[in-house]
Amino acid sequence: MKKLLFIIVALLLTGCSGGTINNISTGEAKKMIDQGEVIVLDVRTPEEYNGGHIPGSELLPLQVIDGMSDELDKDKSYLIVCRSGNRSQEAADILNEKGFTSIFNMTGGMNDWTYEIEQ
Repeated sequence: MKKLLFIIVALLLTGCSGGTINNISTGEAKKMIDQGEVIVLDVRTPEEYNGGHIPGSELLPLQVIDGMSDELDKDKSYLIVCRSGNRSQEAADILNEKGFTSIFNMTGGMNDWTYEIEQ
């Protein structure tokens, strides 16, 4: 019985999927970007991305992230960005389920981004 309880507790602590998804503000995201701590993945549409995006971000639309996730390095940290924070949360959930352990969702998305953008 003790062994079973230990296994259940261990599973609850480690989870069956990837790591934790960290929801962060645009200010926290900006600091992480400036310090080179994350790779920025923009999960919006190409049209939205071309209208203005975080400098250095990579376009990986939500519609293709599931199939393209095997091209990403699971040992890297990713900041997921969209327009408002909804699609980025969905993308973060997908990556988490695939075993990625360092995922940051920028809440508020580009709607709240007040820093430099490039087009």
